[in-house]
Amino acid sequence: MPAPQPDALPGSQPETSPESGTASPEMPGPGQNPTLRGAVGPAYFPVALLARFPYAMMVVGVLTLVVAARDSLTLGGVTSAMVGLGTAIFGPLIGAAADRWGQRPVLLITGLASSLSLFALAWVVYSPLGTWAVLVSAFLVGATAPQVPPMSRSRLVGVIFRKLPAARQQKTMNSTMAYESAADEITFVFGPVIVGLLAATLGGAAPIIGAAVLTLCFLLAFAMHPTADVVPKNTATHRDPAPVGELFAPRLLVLLAGALGIGLIFGSTLTVLTSFMADLGLAERAGLVYGAMGVGSAIFALAAALFPASFSLEARWLSFGGVLLLGTIGLQFASVLPVLIIVLLVMGVGIGPTLVTQFSLVAERSPHGRSATVMSMLTTAIVIGQSSSTAVTGYIAENFGTQISAIVPLVAALLIILAAVGNALGVSNARDYSGESSTD
Repeated sequence: MPAPQPDALPGSQPETSPESGTASPEMPGPGQNPTLRGAVGPAYFPVALLARFPYAMMVVGVLTLVVAARDSLTLGGVTSAMVGLGTAIFGPLIGAAADRWGQRPVLLITGLASSLSLFALAWVVYSPLGTWAVLVSAFLVGATAPQVPPMSRSRLVGVIFRKLPAARQQKTMNSTMAYESAADEITFVFGPVIVGLLAATLGGAAPIIGAAVLTLCFLLAFAMHPTADVVPKNTATHRDPAPVGELFAPRLLVLLAGALGIGLIFGSTLTVLTSFMADLGLAERAGLVYGAMGVGSAIFALAAALFPASFSLEARWLSFGGVLLLGTIGLQFASVLPVLIIVLLVMGVGIGPTLVTQFSLVAERSPHGRSATVMSMLTTAIVIGQSSSTAVTGYIAENFGTQISAIVPLVAALLIILAAVGNALGVSNARDYSGESSTD
């Protein structure tokens, strides 16, 4: 996928960081027309994209592994939920550690720990050890999951506000958040497709082993990339980070609720689709059909960069949240595969811009010194929603049928709309907040 690039800019001298008082990394010299891609280097976007896949493959990969090895959909759902629980507890802490000590050491430690935990889970599931060992191993997988998406956003926000002239920052921010959300869509939607292909061709353990290998290769490359130095760690600045209490301000909680809803949509829709395809005797093709939602989502996430400034973030969330709600209503009546594919496309149109909007808002509202923490909280909310709804929807589908389980995505869409309404009613207004996300 092409990286977002601001228009050509005249060269400028290195800026001084307002937090550390030290010079920021140099921009290209005069006449070189610096762009965001030029500032981060040509390897950044491919590496950051590939480094996301293990994170997106974990929940579905664990479900696939446990079902294949232990022959229990219920246990698979509970095990996936344990991954989400581990991420919920430790994901924000990993983000906070990156804010305090810098991204590189935190990524190197969590990357190695994540690979080891994935290999361990692949062994434990096929071992004679009991269910407790499977659940503990899954918890460790979630607890050590590296927070690549929020850290990537935090890096790019730092590059934009430190290396690009103020006149072009907002436009570049919009296109960058659009790209980042599209990248999330690609990984969260096509991650399960990769899991399905690996499981079908190489066995149930292949997706988890593959995620471990990807982590070793691309996560470590992401950790060592020079952009890791762009985001200032709090220990190197002369300012204390914002109080922890600001992480739970209404202006951020409403965004977490919306992100949770997106995660619920991801997990429940994939599970409903899997049950639907199993009813047709085509369960192994569920991941491929699920890709239909990703196509519309990725396209419209990128298109969000073209929306006019007059189309406010609050209005975008309401509008595309409404499209998503419409799609989940249609899901209740999708009884044949062609109709289901159309419904998934409509849902994708709603998901992409909604996710872009949420991350754009969180970039504006991040308290000083808490950028990676807040980004991690939002991404963690997505994973919690995905893992919990996978477990709940799987139980409903197994015991009450596919049609009843389709109610879960509808409830998730209603949560997203409620959060959007709360945001639009002025629960928070980023422009009235005196925080300094642009310099975090």
